[in-house]
Amino acid sequence: QVQLVESGGGLVQPGGSLRLSCAASGFTFSNYAMRWYRQAPGKEREWVAFISVDGYRTNYADSVKGRFTISRDNAKNTVYLQMNSLKPEDTAVYYCNVFIAGRDSWGKGALVTVSS
Repeated sequence: QVQLVESGGGLVQPGGSLRLSCAASGFTFSNYAMRWYRQAPGKEREWVAFISVDGYRTNYADSVKGRFTISRDNAKNTVYLQMNSLKPEDTAVYYCNVFIAGRDSWGKGALVTVSS
């Protein structure tokens, strides 16, 4: 059974940094691309970042490009999201995602609050 567990969320001041982690299990992690999404209060869930199976290809939403970095460690079955220069509009629950056999799987999310 696919399991994704996010960690590393918290409260940070504008301009600060956080690193989210997502520990994966129940599937062959190194065979699948991974994604991060986020959902701000009162808004739809939106895609944030993508990383290929080998980590060499990444893509980002325009709103986070140049500030966020996605990476993965296939030996640890973990995907990361390094978030720098955080803004209040980055406040959201951040979700790890994998698409396997025509089905999306999600973690429970990690809350990131950017506020002074």
